Amino acid sequence: MNPLRSVGGRLALALALVVAGALLLADLIVVPSLERHLIDSKLNQLRHDTPAIAARLGNSTDYELHARIVKAAAQADARVIYFQAQDFRRGILTVFDDSNPVTSADVEDDPLVVKAFKAWPKSVSGTVTSGEKEYAEVAYPLQRGPVVLVRASLRDTLQSIHQVRRRLLIAGLIALLASLAVGYLFAALFARRIRRLERAAHRIAAGDFSEPVVDRGKDELGQLAVAFDDMRQRLAQLEHARREFIANASHELRTPLFSLGGFLELMDDEDLDPATQAEFMVTMREQVARLTKLATDLLDLSRLDAGRMTVEEEFVDLTALADVLADEFRAVALSSGHRLAVENGSETRALGDEERALQIGRILVENALVHTPPGTPVRIATAQRNGSALLTVEDEGPGIPAEHAGQVFERFYRLEGSIASGSGLGLAIARELAELMGGSLELHTVAGRTVFALVLRTDASKREVIPRGNGATSVLEPRI
Repeated sequence: MNPLRSVGGRLALALALVVAGALLLADLIVVPSLERHLIDSKLNQLRHDTPAIAARLGNSTDYELHARIVKAAAQADARVIYFQAQDFRRGILTVFDDSNPVTSADVEDDPLVVKAFKAWPKSVSGTVTSGEKEYAEVAYPLQRGPVVLVRASLRDTLQSIHQVRRRLLIAGLIALLASLAVGYLFAALFARRIRRLERAAHRIAAGDFSEPVVDRGKDELGQLAVAFDDMRQRLAQLEHARREFIANASHELRTPLFSLGGFLELMDDEDLDPATQAEFMVTMREQVARLTKLATDLLDLSRLDAGRMTVEEEFVDLTALADVLADEFRAVALSSGHRLAVENGSETRALGDEERALQIGRILVENALVHTPPGTPVRIATAQRNGSALLTVEDEGPGIPAEHAGQVFERFYRLEGSIASGSGLGLAIARELAELMGGSLELHTVAGRTVFALVLRTDASKREVIPRGNGATSVLEPRI
């Protein structure tokens, strides 16, 4: 793999570019600024010393002049040159005396001297280049024409600047190499964590949810690992639910089909009496009805999962709907010995889909009749609560154990030891339909009382889809 295409290589290169950029900026900005500062300091020193030097030289006799020039040069650590004007009109000046005993030829045409002569009584300062060397100069004009020039070499200053630049370059190169090494090392450690996440993603994609995704970092990558492990757990739960769904659905389909096959074989017996045949036919019809109901439930679940289940939003009269439910199940209640009653107060209206609300009511009433002993009272009622409308189905059966209350809405979940058993899909469908209408399905259980409540909105502006959960909500107090 190309190192520059890896995360480590790219991070190391980025760090190296940052160091190189900082080095370049230092060379382009910091070093020139330092150079200007040092030169300005030298010029300020000369500007400070020159007026005093010029005053002493202006009051000197020809005999004292050279000695004072030499002394001033020593004190100022600079070269002092005294110019005399030869031609006032044309501004021609020549060197009269110089602290440099060798030659004065290099300053005879100094441009600052002529400027100072013309600018009297102001001094002129700046830098000049003479013989490929840099100098800081201050030219101070005296009355009656003489000009005192104080010149200091900038060689030491410029050498210091060059030394700073060299050291900065060396330090920058060392920092650059160190940044490449350290950056690549830390980037490699970071990339190792990314590769662990990559391997975990491949495991999850392959369906292996057994190994947790672990990263002890507290940074964004650590948070990503936590999100990955969350996803792994959720997918594991979904996979477990899928397998249970397939196993339970297969069992629910296989049992009635096996029963129907057995009865069909028995029906081929020529010695079978008409009464037994009639009994077999009733049982076979019951199994066909069971298969039909299971197929309908599975179809509803698939539509809910695919988001293809649609509901109408209209005002539904829950009071009338409770009466319809009672009429539908009255014969069933009589045959099973249950006492079915309707307790409606004032008219209760809610927003929802009338057909779906009726479907939920059928599921709740059927559960109450099927899963309670004969003679158990079952009541259908309506009520209002905090701007919501409720359709409740209450029974006085053995109740649902508290440890199972949060699981009764799961698909294919059935209580062990129940009096009768269905497919375990009814309550799951009922809850999802309620949430699809913007309502909820609630459960309250105490000893000897079980209350299921369909809660629907009464105001169209308060639509809120309640998130699904396994916990039961205790909102209704059972009648005593």
